Amino acid sequence: MHGYTGKCLKIDLSTGKICVTNTPEGLCADYLGGRGLGVGLMGDRITHTCESPEMPLIFSTGPLVGTDVPTSGRMSVVSRSPLTGTVTDSSVGGRFGTELKRAGFDLIEITGSADEWVMLEIDGSGAIVASAAGLAGMNIAELGGQISSEGSVAAIGRAGENGVLYSSIMIDGRYAAGRGGLGAVMGAKKLKAIRVRGDRPIPVADPDGLAQAREDIMRLLRASPAVFGEFGIAEFGTAALVDLIHARRMEPTDNFRRTYFPEATRYSGYQIQMRYRTEKTGCAGCPILCKKMGSRGEVIPEFESVSHFGALNGCPDLLTIVEANRICNDFGLDAISAAATIACYAEISGIRPTPPELLNMLIDIGNRQGVGLALSEGSFRYACSMGRPDLSMSVKGLELPAYDPRGAYGMALAYATSNRGGCHTRAYPVGCEILRKPVAVDRFTFEGKARMIKISEDINAVADSLSTCRFTFLAAGLEEYSRALYAVTGRDYDVRSLMNIGERIWNLERKMNAANGFTRADDDLPERFFTEEGSLGSVRIPPVDRSNFLRALDNYYRIRGYE
Repeated sequence: MHGYTGKCLKIDLSTGKICVTNTPEGLCADYLGGRGLGVGLMGDRITHTCESPEMPLIFSTGPLVGTDVPTSGRMSVVSRSPLTGTVTDSSVGGRFGTELKRAGFDLIEITGSADEWVMLEIDGSGAIVASAAGLAGMNIAELGGQISSEGSVAAIGRAGENGVLYSSIMIDGRYAAGRGGLGAVMGAKKLKAIRVRGDRPIPVADPDGLAQAREDIMRLLRASPAVFGEFGIAEFGTAALVDLIHARRMEPTDNFRRTYFPEATRYSGYQIQMRYRTEKTGCAGCPILCKKMGSRGEVIPEFESVSHFGALNGCPDLLTIVEANRICNDFGLDAISAAATIACYAEISGIRPTPPELLNMLIDIGNRQGVGLALSEGSFRYACSMGRPDLSMSVKGLELPAYDPRGAYGMALAYATSNRGGCHTRAYPVGCEILRKPVAVDRFTFEGKARMIKISEDINAVADSLSTCRFTFLAAGLEEYSRALYAVTGRDYDVRSLMNIGERIWNLERKMNAANGFTRADDDLPERFFTEEGSLGSVRIPPVDRSNFLRALDNYYRIRGYE
């Protein structure tokens, strides 16, 4: 079973029972691994509440993890979101997936709930459940001094312990399984941390074929301006997008009331590089190294965090933005949802927090105290409690990221149809609409966008299930990765078979959401985007025409075969 270890860990924290089981070959054939395998294993349990001991929390690797395939160091964490109620996965980097595979396991499935705080220790000999009573109440930075850094660690901070609905699981201190609140699921199980160590080699079916497939992918990556270009993400990290989105007048500003923030250049990728003298780092096995660290060890925020703590909250101060990101990482908070919820609060209250106030609000959210108690529920619940649900800029309860949909109509459709709510990574039409890769399309039309979104959703489901980085798909494609997969597994995959798997994963997620009451009515955007203009002046960003949006949604449903 090349590409898989053939073994999984199943752990019931209620009883302390640990089982090593065979990796289900049928599910691997149907769903590959990573996101797909995790969703496939959820089954009917998706209807349990997120706090239920019956609700699984799954850490799942893909068949390429631990091999020489570029960007294959990722994994997916899968469960039901306490923030949205949708089936949710988070693709996350770091070393955890690679260490887990080298320890001899394709995935960990955790159920039950411990009586006191515990942690898991996993290595090639199996797993043990150990007391973590002495670690309770610690944030991520403090945990780093208490848990050995050998191997890789997945942990929650106080936000996850306290049940903040958008708390993250932090991998190796700085990689976040962030969207949807999976840290709260881990907290409900009284699981503080997991440490995994592995040293086993990962055999592949055809080493020579893998070397050729790797070179084909690397050739395309090296030729890509978006990836390895002078202003690409390898050079500046994802903050390279700040100037581009600013120039397109589609940066969410003041809770999406506007789409242009004049002072955005103060926290551009170039400014960050100059101010912090950044160094490159990244996930295991990644040649791109899009993560950036300051010369004094500062963790540089991703584009979404930079933009949302910047334009969305009217804050041009780079020091505040970097510190806000540090607080989110330390408490284990999803920076997108945290920043968007504060922006929602600012519009409803009419009070924009000063930079020190914004930082203190993040601390209050992580501790669920003061105003942070209400904000810890996310922008939609907060806005509903204040009688203004229209001011939560979210879809299915998940706060929108840093691309205003009025500036890219494919993004508008992708937000609405996303199975996990307002998310830019289920499909990534920004590639075609803004980066103009692999093909350039008109960003101000819905023409052809329904099929484009469907294809992109299926491709990204495959990428998450192979456990590769989506950035490589700005240059390479499924053709190159199908050859890499064949070399690793010895199984004859082609583009069509992989696309069928992606569609199967998507439809299963849609079915799971339907079991929890989601309908077509949830595939919509906040009304603001249909009634209010964004940027004015030299570049006008008008509201989205609702009738055109609904026609595109009809087309999407027809192409998907949905009623």
